[in-house]
Amino acid sequence: MVVKKAFKFRLYPNQKQIELINKTIGSSHFVFNYFVGKQKEKDEYWYMVNEMVQNGQLTESNWKGGFFNKNQSIKAVRELKKPDPFLKKVDRISLQKSIEIVNDSYTRYYKKQNNEPRFKSKKNPV
Repeated sequence: MVVKKAFKFRLYPNQKQIELINKTIGSSHFVFNYFVGKQKEKDEYWYMVNEMVQNGQLTESNWKGGFFNKNQSIKAVRELKKPDPFLKKVDRISLQKSIEIVNDSYTRYYKKQNNEPRFKSKKNPV
């Protein structure tokens, strides 16, 4: 018989650590929402082009946009940091992880396993 043990620890961060944690969470929400918004724009454009093809306004669909690309999005974070300097103050790994979460959610959505990803908010604790 295997006995499993678990330990619970309570952390007491100081004020500076609390501020950094809140900045990290806020920046992750910002990056997540930014890339979900970009992908929703691409999906809307794809639906528009397909509708125009079905109505006969276009002869064929030349739209070359693809699914969500994680590697291009991680590279785009560098460009996103230039106009938004608050993203430079947090750890880059947390921002990359939020992109991986977007990638996973869109992969599941396109395989029809889950619903479309929604925007995150401060008010909703999910």
